Amino acid sequence: MDHGTFLQQRKYCKELLKKFEIDKSKEAATPMATSCYLSVDEKGNSIDQTKYRGIIVSLLYLTSSRLDIMFSVCMYACYQSSPKESHFFAIKRIMKYLKGTLDVGLWYPKGAKTSLVGYSDLDFVRCKLDKKSTSVTCHFLGNGLVFEPSKCTELCK
Repeated sequence: MDHGTFLQQRKYCKELLKKFEIDKSKEAATPMATSCYLSVDEKGNSIDQTKYRGIIVSLLYLTSSRLDIMFSVCMYACYQSSPKESHFFAIKRIMKYLKGTLDVGLWYPKGAKTSLVGYSDLDFVRCKLDKKSTSVTCHFLGNGLVFEPSKCTELCK
């Protein structure tokens, strides 16, 4: 058996699922549906802002070790000022995805080189959501992705 350090937030995820009453729900294979179309949904039924924001904040904390949900969480964080049922269903899907991926985390094998390496990319083809150029950076510590800056604030502009 290999020795090393495994960072995960299984306990936090389970507590989160229980707190927001999603622990008994079915699992989802992906954090966001492939046919998902984001919109303000002005005609949709409004929901409790406090509960929606609570879930968003909890999920944003989790993105420190679960980069697989960062994009989805940031996209739905944009709708905190006036959340609708459609946004709440999408957030619940992220939670259902977490239920099926509780053991995902970062693995650092003992003795492995832990050099910090960064990569960046710039795309001059405009983003379909905001019609701006996009850039992405990510940083690896050894073989584990440890930092991918959140685009939440830029996505919501």
